[in-house]
Amino acid sequence: MSVILVFLLVVVAFVGWWLSHQRLMSKPWLEQGMAEDFVALDRSALPTAKIGLGVFLAVVGCLFALFTSAYFMRMALSDWQPLPLPRLLWLNTGVLVLSSVALQCASAAARKRQSDMVRLGLATAGLTALAFLVGQLVAWRQLAEDGYLLSSNPANSFFYLITGMHGLHILGGLVSLGRTTAGAWNEARPERLRLGVELCAMYWHFLLFVWLAIFALLAGWGATFIDICRQLLT
Repeated sequence: MSVILVFLLVVVAFVGWWLSHQRLMSKPWLEQGMAEDFVALDRSALPTAKIGLGVFLAVVGCLFALFTSAYFMRMALSDWQPLPLPRLLWLNTGVLVLSSVALQCASAAARKRQSDMVRLGLATAGLTALAFLVGQLVAWRQLAEDGYLLSSNPANSFFYLITGMHGLHILGGLVSLGRTTAGAWNEARPERLRLGVELCAMYWHFLLFVWLAIFALLAGWGATFIDICRQLLT
């Protein structure tokens, strides 16, 4: 239960920080200025798409929190045999970080209306995300060849389940990223393109955060972190 509370506190802190930068608490009716200023202010308000994505990410965060809690409860039993962490996961982590950085650069370029940089950032993010998925499949294959099959041990099952679920979310994000990239090449409206890139960047940053938490969990660092959290909560 403490695992879920800690994870949810981190998610809530992340969402709160993000919302604080989106003018959600602004009061345009109290602002002074011309009518044109009110129109511009209204257009800069938090888009519905960002609110919807924020809610979706909160649900996804709760899902992975439940997986994490189940992981810790199951590993306490005697038949738990942790599998070795493939070294390839270190490289995959770096690739996913690069993908997130590329989307952040594309988001900054979209705000400055630098079309070429937006396209470069989106293309880099897409290719590195695909490389991450391929790397995950290769890591799975290495483990299977070494005898760490899905049904061999509960630890193996959790590894494939959690990494597979994360991979599915990356794959789903690639669909939206592909549509946004197509819009960048088809000269979509700057406001629409900027929103699409910002949504993709927000989604990618969240999945990077989730992956770093998963990586720490699978590497065995999570147990130490949870012990510290339990000591702080007691």
